[in-house]
Amino acid sequence: MHVQIKSKKNLVAGLMFACVGVAFATGATNYNVGTAARMGPGYFPLMIGVLLGVLGLVVVGSSIGASEGDGEPIGKIAWKPLGLIIGANLLFGLLLAGVNAIGLPAMGLIVAIYALVVVACMAGSNFSMKMAVVLATVLAIGSYLTFILGLNLQFQVWPTFITG
Repeated sequence: MHVQIKSKKNLVAGLMFACVGVAFATGATNYNVGTAARMGPGYFPLMIGVLLGVLGLVVVGSSIGASEGDGEPIGKIAWKPLGLIIGANLLFGLLLAGVNAIGLPAMGLIVAIYALVVVACMAGSNFSMKMAVVLATVLAIGSYLTFILGLNLQFQVWPTFITG
């Protein structure tokens, strides 16, 4: 019996999920995990990492079988969208916290969300600034209501030059 790869795309995606899951689970062990009754800060990331790793292994398992492979190629990597998505996340972090070394003050949650959404939307094939601003507004309001008012987290909401 000869085992073949049924789907190269699923194999690569499953391996990616498994690797990210293992990385999250490993990183979560640096925090107090606690128990199911008294969860520590590392409990949720650990469980998500384990579930993601298991999901990845299931996808890998489903991509390998005794039947003939589909021969579907993986295709080229879309570098521009990949760079814009990663860059949007990095920009969010930089704007949210600021960078003292280069004199960039913390711009706050709202500005960081707008920047994240606009840059990430540019990765799509049908970019519309109007739709990006509408989406950013909905996400900014939702984030403010959830994290600031609902959970009472201590994020800087507005840039320091506005709030003082």
